[in-house]
Amino acid sequence: MKYDITLLTASTYLNPKDPDWYVQQILTEDEILRSALEQKGLTVHRIDWANKEFDWTTTKSVMFRAVWDYTQRYEEFLPFLNFVTTKTLLINPLKTILWNLDKHYLRDLHYRGINIPKTIYIEKGDQTTLRELHQKNNFSETILKPAMSAGARHTYRLNNDNLEERETIFQHLIVNEAMILQPFLRTIIDHGEITLIVIGGKYTHAILKKTKAGDFRVQDDFGGTVNSYVPTQEEISLAEHVVSVCKPIPSYARVDMIIDNRGNLAVSELELIEPELWFRFEPNTAIALSENVHQLLNPPLIK
Repeated sequence: MKYDITLLTASTYLNPKDPDWYVQQILTEDEILRSALEQKGLTVHRIDWANKEFDWTTTKSVMFRAVWDYTQRYEEFLPFLNFVTTKTLLINPLKTILWNLDKHYLRDLHYRGINIPKTIYIEKGDQTTLRELHQKNNFSETILKPAMSAGARHTYRLNNDNLEERETIFQHLIVNEAMILQPFLRTIIDHGEITLIVIGGKYTHAILKKTKAGDFRVQDDFGGTVNSYVPTQEEISLAEHVVSVCKPIPSYARVDMIIDNRGNLAVSELELIEPELWFRFEPNTAIALSENVHQLLNPPLIK
């Protein structure tokens, strides 16, 4: 094998000539991880996931990083997943990735006793309207998003005054993909979204994402801010518990949580495919992940 691990990214982030602040963050994160992996004696490669020339048998493993264009390229991405897993080891495994691609996983977490925001699943081809959904579920203000999405793609904040305005796009989307509808959690504005990183089942560090004034999205590419955060023991315990119900335990996970409208901690997202892990806030997390990968690639001999 030529490489121990290949880090997968999108073509935009592979070798940019003049990276802006956003792209530079991605490059910095990957460099921190690369350095940690190399310190464990692993050979590291970085490539566009959609590269059709690369021989995937020349790498022992692959890890998904900023492959964020896949949300617009599902018709390519899903066959790629099924193909690449026959050639090399995926960190995290294919079963975990496929489960986490679709936000129906939130329903599974709910069945496993995890508190999540109330979530209405609207299946592809469903014959309903936003007004009917709001009336049926006694909603006054909601968030609408695709069941398969990332980076706030087609994510809309709805209320009784703009339902008709968003009806056309909703009807267009529901023809081709499932959607989810959740009550808007007002604490996102006041308190933000808490994110805990879990490596090999153990909490490593946390950040707090907050919206910019007048917006509801916490992502920094929409003007949100990201800051170090000291979580409570309750928040740490919840994050580790959420990861513990995943089988197998993922090598890396990001657990996003928020205070719901009843004042309880709720898991808003569990990211197991290509989450930003904020190594730049806590570089030791990259070391912990590199140790996990090293163990996967070099399992102890059974005597």
